[in-house]
Amino acid sequence: MSDQTPSGDITLDAATLRVLAHPMRLTLLEHLRQRGPATARQLAAHYEIDSGAASYHLRRLAEGGLIEEDLERGTRRDRWWRARHRSSVHQPADSDPDERQDSRAYLHAVVLAYSEQLRRLAYTAPLLPDEWYEASMFSNYTLRLTPAELNDAKSELAAVVKKYRDRDNGAGVPVALQLHAFPLLEPDDDA
Repeated sequence: MSDQTPSGDITLDAATLRVLAHPMRLTLLEHLRQRGPATARQLAAHYEIDSGAASYHLRRLAEGGLIEEDLERGTRRDRWWRARHRSSVHQPADSDPDERQDSRAYLHAVVLAYSEQLRRLAYTAPLLPDEWYEASMFSNYTLRLTPAELNDAKSELAAVVKKYRDRDNGAGVPVALQLHAFPLLEPDDDA
């Protein structure tokens, strides 16, 4: 990839699901997607982790084809990394039944990474400039749906996101849009 902007989406397979089944790897990957190239040292400082751990996670992401070294920056001692894709796509229904365990481990890591992102947001959201504060949205909806209706809703929401991504002209700042859709089942519920 020659430019600095990650291109396209990647559909996660069993191997990439295993690589991303760690919340810190998801966090580092999203950082590179949202903020552009960075070094392990910069990421370690930002997320308050050991630089050796950051380097290890970055190497695992690179081995999985999710990031690559940015050879136009840095030195052999100070390696820069960049994302190869702008987002990851995983549809559990499309997974091979043999990948279910990897898919569920990925889901677990996603929830942990998003919860950490929200925890960090708790400290910065009150400091948003008025314009961004007023444009933000913090909502929680509970719907009563069948699996088929949830699939329809996912398709419609994905189309809306695609509309805004396709017209991305580089203006503005990265905005996190997280939509979670899962049944609110208790262990003793009849599913």
